[in-house]
Amino acid sequence: MIVGERILNISGKREKREQIQGLSINISIEKVDVKGEDVEIEYLYTANYEKDVGQLQIRGVLIAKEEKKLAKELDEEWKKGKKIPESYTPVTLSAINYSGSANGTLLARVLGLTAPLIPPRIQIAKKE
Repeated sequence: MIVGERILNISGKREKREQIQGLSINISIEKVDVKGEDVEIEYLYTANYEKDVGQLQIRGVLIAKEEKKLAKELDEEWKKGKKIPESYTPVTLSAINYSGSANGTLLARVLGLTAPLIPPRIQIAKKE
């Protein structure tokens, strides 16, 4: 379970005063560090405002406490192929996206950019 986060670095720039044509978000996992049940996932969140209008970057660390089995799986997957287990990906990306959206909104406002918000995908389960 993700229990916290540390922001390591935040930066932003506004290159042009033109209308924003679109927004693309990129999240990359940079490093996974496992010590027993303690897991730290370092990431880089980048919001690019299309037509080279601007960019926001947030580097941070997610802090998690996991059962030993899952922590070991995270460690092994990372060491083997610089990936995290597929079952853990949605939780990780959701936490990073939430943090990037919340913290990025403050930076975007100062630079005169729109907030880097991506609406969640809603799935409706069929009634059985």
